[in-house]
Amino acid sequence: MEDIQSKTPSLSIPIDRVGVKNFRYPIVVRRKNNGTQHTVAKVTLYVDLPSEFKGTHMSRFIEALQEWSGVLDYQSFKELLKDIQKRLKARKSHLSISFPFFMENYAPKSGIKALMAYECAFGGELEDKKLTMFLEVNVPVMTVCPCSLAICERGAHSQRANIKIRCEFEGLLWLEDLIMIARNSGSSPVYALLKRIDEKHVTEEAFANPVFVEDVVRRVAIQLKDHPLIKWFRVEVESFESIHNHNAYACIESKNRS
Repeated sequence: MEDIQSKTPSLSIPIDRVGVKNFRYPIVVRRKNNGTQHTVAKVTLYVDLPSEFKGTHMSRFIEALQEWSGVLDYQSFKELLKDIQKRLKARKSHLSISFPFFMENYAPKSGIKALMAYECAFGGELEDKKLTMFLEVNVPVMTVCPCSLAICERGAHSQRANIKIRCEFEGLLWLEDLIMIARNSGSSPVYALLKRIDEKHVTEEAFANPVFVEDVVRRVAIQLKDHPLIKWFRVEVESFESIHNHNAYACIESKNRS
């Protein structure tokens, strides 16, 4: 059959990334405690496309994914990127996998256990045999406004904020470690399940530790900067304000990028 994709396009312009986006696929994520977790991911696969080709072969991305082990670790990740390059005859391949990751959290006073879901991502790019990878976590926290607390006789406004960490790294960097850095950087962590004794503790703890988004992003950044495995990072904090018709936002990005 005629291969239309391999024909010369009417506009000879190279394309940086072309492929398939948000393909749902089951994966296995390794956990820090030597266990594994099965979850469902959204997978995005891209390659570069030279100017002399009209299009890419989309089916080959899915074929590569179907033959992949589905285990999310360094070696299998690299092998999938190499396979995509080979099938598509590409110079560069890109892979991004986003998924919910579940951790057991314990209520601070009752000790009751519940699973908490965190939106995470693992991705990277292979070019000229050089592999760069990133990890991303999104972690909700509670924040109490220091200004509101200072000027009010009773109470202060509080709200949830989302901490988004994306980092490039070397070695074995665990999702759990990044999640804990974020969880401990707000006024209080957010929990899946709390009893009354826990709600009292969380509220009092948060009001004793008021923070702006600027405080939160600095707390996270200083820990990432000192982490021996992290080579580059970007931290974003978005506060879903409870008394304003806008969100508050802060971002810190490290200068050294691999």
